[in-house]
Amino acid sequence: MTEALHEVAARIWRAAGGSPASMETLTTTGPRQVLPSYFDVTGLATGSVAAATLAAAEFLATRTAAAAGGTRASAVTVDSRAASAAFAAEGLFTPVGWERPEAWDPIAGNYQAQDGWIRLHTNYAYHRAAAERVLAAHDKDSVAAAVRGWKAEDLEAAVVAAGGCAAVMRTRAAWLASPPGAATATAPPIVHNGQARGATARPSVTSGPMAPAQPYAGIRVLDLTRVIAGPVATRFLAAYGADVLRIDPPGFEEVAALLPETTAGKRTAALDLTTTAGRAAFEDLIAAADVLVTGLRADALGRLGYGDDALAALSPALLIASLDAYGWDGPWRDRRGFDSLVQMSCGIAAFGAAADGPDGPDGPVPLPVQALDHASGYLLAAAVGRALTRRLADSVVTRIHASLIGTAGLLWSLPRPESMPPRPRPGDFPLVDAMTAWGPARRVPLPGQIAGVPPQWRVEAGPLARHVPAWLS
Repeated sequence: MTEALHEVAARIWRAAGGSPASMETLTTTGPRQVLPSYFDVTGLATGSVAAATLAAAEFLATRTAAAAGGTRASAVTVDSRAASAAFAAEGLFTPVGWERPEAWDPIAGNYQAQDGWIRLHTNYAYHRAAAERVLAAHDKDSVAAAVRGWKAEDLEAAVVAAGGCAAVMRTRAAWLASPPGAATATAPPIVHNGQARGATARPSVTSGPMAPAQPYAGIRVLDLTRVIAGPVATRFLAAYGADVLRIDPPGFEEVAALLPETTAGKRTAALDLTTTAGRAAFEDLIAAADVLVTGLRADALGRLGYGDDALAALSPALLIASLDAYGWDGPWRDRRGFDSLVQMSCGIAAFGAAADGPDGPDGPVPLPVQALDHASGYLLAAAVGRALTRRLADSVVTRIHASLIGTAGLLWSLPRPESMPPRPRPGDFPLVDAMTAWGPARRVPLPGQIAGVPPQWRVEAGPLARHVPAWLS
């Protein structure tokens, strides 16, 4: 491994739009390799956490300067072991006296087709129903038998056309030669499109006799994200003071095993954007929000009548941060996708299988954690922090695009480890006590430290749709 952690963090901070000068405030500690992988997952974890934390410290310094005169950004420290633990947070989360549901649907997984491997993602009931319709099968064994009768790419196309989620295991070369791979071959993990509209933040964000105690105190974040990546971003913002309100459709069922982790610090509410009342409430929230974070497919909000222009009309100063799976260009820009599927598509799982050699497991070898999700989440939080700084300092309103495939490209660009560290053992990562709506638990603490600014989740994790859809006073 030729690059030190600090060098990798600098590279990732630049990818998030950060200034090289801010790197002077960063200290990285811990082992160069923590998570066993053929890719630099430890570097990706450390660097993406550093980017989010640096952006928060930078915004706090900007707010402090506006309130009390010039102030240098506080020192930031990121430990590689703590960052790696955060990338495994949903697996390390430990209920005390209660149980979580299983993380994966019984038929989700990798299957051998006639000519290769394919992954079915069925954690949402409607995605499972699509796979079942195509395969005429309803349990693990019958699905496996049915998949063996298909060519992998034909099955992938059929499941996607039915409204489901699937991905063929492709080599890196095959992915880059494909239309969606060629369209996103150079896609960065984060794209910032700033526009000097002359719009400013709400007075409560910009004025006051004292600097805020936390970077994002008073910032209102409307959260339309699901699963891991987007929720990681908004949970980070909540830990440093943001009022985060997650909105879902009435009756929406999230992957239940994730909620004790991903809803920490947030209020949750339900709105039906197909009704007049629901749209009116949503538009009131947008008009008073600072940031909208979405993890929907690329054109989903536009189909509901809330494209960029419509949102800007409701709130000229609104910062919009959007995350999708397969990028914002090419034929797959609106395709459903998840971390495990993107790893299959872009060559990560195939590279792992080839590196394992003939003595390794038969089939795909993914990353040891959902690293694309977690890294994308922290990078998205970093981009939001940078956008808030630009809005406050220069009245620039930023549109942010992020993608899992862009983060995968970043991971491919990092130097790969020369050896494999041992797999972490239970107890290697320290956990802290936490309370959730389901009961007490032990969880991974938020990684990264801003000197003198402790993070805190003020709302305990809990079910969806448990609060009213309104901002705090």
